[in-house]
Amino acid sequence: MLESVLSGGAASVTLPEFLLLTGCSLAFGMAVALLYMYRHPYSRGFVLTLAVLPAIVQLVILMVNGNLGTGVAVMGAFSLIRFRSVPGSARDIGAIFLAMALGLATGTGYLLAACLFLVIVGAFQLALTSTRFGVRPPRERELKITIPETMAYDGLFDDLFSAYTQSAELVRVRTTNMGSLYELLYRVTLRAQCDEKAFIDQLRCRNGNLNIVLGHIPSHENEL
Repeated sequence: MLESVLSGGAASVTLPEFLLLTGCSLAFGMAVALLYMYRHPYSRGFVLTLAVLPAIVQLVILMVNGNLGTGVAVMGAFSLIRFRSVPGSARDIGAIFLAMALGLATGTGYLLAACLFLVIVGAFQLALTSTRFGVRPPRERELKITIPETMAYDGLFDDLFSAYTQSAELVRVRTTNMGSLYELLYRVTLRAQCDEKAFIDQLRCRNGNLNIVLGHIPSHENEL
């Protein structure tokens, strides 16, 4: 049932077979792009790349299949490429791998296997995206507190954390302002009825009215 549609193998692909594979690759790429765009911020350039990536991989597979010389040449060409963009998120990389896997399947002629794989993985990802699977607790925050270097920070805010948060963890301590100040980074989960302004005011009274930052956890932590 899951057999290749290439009657003569990749070494002798006919024009109708090539057009069929390319059309399926573009359709799969468009499906991956739409799947990536669902409830996720995106750039136009990235989704356009996802749409054509399976077709590109398919052509590479068709060209190198059974040809050692061509395979070595392609490896040498791709080794010259250097990616200068910022690292992508985990979802970006997952979408790229999905598009490449579909291109590999179409390049070897296993169109039905590629279609079934796309339907299964796509449905599973849509189901997870529609639920709150993997979503951080809505009251989870990142708290940065600046204190003087003469102030001992161990247990300094424990009573305030007990009153305003469900949990608090000291993640990092670093020096600032030529070592005259400490910046404490906490991961806190606020209580349901927490008054954030009152919480910050209490912290200001404790740290000498130095800088305090209370905000959501940055999204760049989702990157691999």
